[in-house]
Amino acid sequence: MHLGALFVASHVLASGSVRETARRFSLAASTVSAAVSSLESELAIKLTERSSGELVKLIASGKVLDGLQPIMLAIAQLHELAGEPAVAFERWASRIPIKIVTIERFLEVADQGSINRAARRLRLGQPQLSLQIANLEKFIGHQLLERQAQGSALTRKGRSAYSIFSAVSQAWNDLKSAADERYRRVARSLRIGSIIPTGAESWVARCLSALVADWNAARSKNAISLISMTADDLREALRSGRIDVAILDSVFGLEGFEHRELLRTDLVAIAPLGSTASTVADLVAGHPICTPSERTGLGDAATALSRERAASRRFRNQDIMAADSLPVIVDLVANHGYVSFLGRVSALPIADRVRIVELAEHIPISYHVACNHRKASADACAMIAAAVHKIISEPLAKTAAVA
Repeated sequence: MHLGALFVASHVLASGSVRETARRFSLAASTVSAAVSSLESELAIKLTERSSGELVKLIASGKVLDGLQPIMLAIAQLHELAGEPAVAFERWASRIPIKIVTIERFLEVADQGSINRAARRLRLGQPQLSLQIANLEKFIGHQLLERQAQGSALTRKGRSAYSIFSAVSQAWNDLKSAADERYRRVARSLRIGSIIPTGAESWVARCLSALVADWNAARSKNAISLISMTADDLREALRSGRIDVAILDSVFGLEGFEHRELLRTDLVAIAPLGSTASTVADLVAGHPICTPSERTGLGDAATALSRERAASRRFRNQDIMAADSLPVIVDLVANHGYVSFLGRVSALPIADRVRIVELAEHIPISYHVACNHRKASADACAMIAAAVHKIISEPLAKTAAVA
C-alpha cells in the first residue's frame, strides 16, 4: 500500500465521493476507486458500496478514517521535510510512491544501524535494500542515512524522517491489527443467513435460536453469526463466501452446494381479522395488497398470484409489491387493512393476528438449507434440520446432496 493511495482513500472516506476526489487531485476515477479497494483489501473490511450510482460510506469507514488521521498528519510533515511548495501539497501527497513496507524497512535499517544487518533480519538481499533506501532518499530529496565503516547512522534529516515514518508505521499497524483480529474472528465463526422471519414466533426464528442454543451447549469452537436477507441475496452471499449456510424459500440457484429440503407447505392468503370476504378474489378486490419482492421465493409466487387478480381495482395504487420485511407485512395486514400471502407454516403461528384464507388452487412452497463444504457448515445444516423437525410436525424430506 502506497502513502499516496492512503491519502486518496482517506479523502474519499471524508468526502464520500470518488468523482470529487478525482477532480480535486487531477486523477482518473479508476485510480481513486483502486485506492479505496486496496485499503479495503488490506484491512479486510468493506468501507463503501455503490447504491443507485452513488458511493455510500459504511459504518466501519468512520473508524478507519479516524485511524488514518496520524498518517495524514505524517504526510503533511513529510511534505514539509521534502521542501515541496505548499500550494502543490494535495497533488504531491496523492502521488507519493512510498510503500508502507519500504517505510518499515527504513525503520529497521535505522534501528539496526546497518543495512547489512537489517537485510539479514528482513531476509532480503543487501543490494535490493540499499536500492530501496536510495529511492526513498531521492523522493524526499535528502540523504537520510550516512554510510560509515561500522554501518549506517541517521542524518539530521534522517532523524526527522524516522519520527515521521514511525508515526506512519504505528498507525498502520494499529489499523492492521484490528483487521487481523477481524480475520481471526471470521475464520472462527460460522456465518448463517436465512430468509427474513415473520417474527419471534415464526419457525425460522425458533429454528435459529434452537440452533444457537444447541451449538453453544455443545461447546463448539466455532462462534455463530446470523443475518437475514432475501433469497437472491442469500444465494449471492453463499456463492461469494460471505456466508457458510443459507435457509431459503427456493431451491433455485443452489447447484454446486450441498442442500436439502427442510419442509414443504402451501401458499395461503392472510387478511385482517375483521375481513369477511371468503375468497381470495373478493379479498383482493376489497383490500390493498402487500407482498415481498420477486427477490424472494415467496414473493415470486405471491406477486404473480396477486397480479392475476389485480387487473382493475380501486386499491391498486396502494399496493406494495416489494416489502422485503415480513414483520412489516404482517403488521400491514393485522393493523392496516392489507392482504398478503404466506406459506401456511409461517401463517399458522400468527393466526391470532390475521385471518387465514385458503386459495382455490394449491401452490406449493418449499424451504431449503444449503451450505458450503466446511465441516462446521454441514454440522449446522444437520442441526437446523433437526430443529425444524422438532418445531414442525410434518416429516422432513430426504436429504438431497448436490456436488
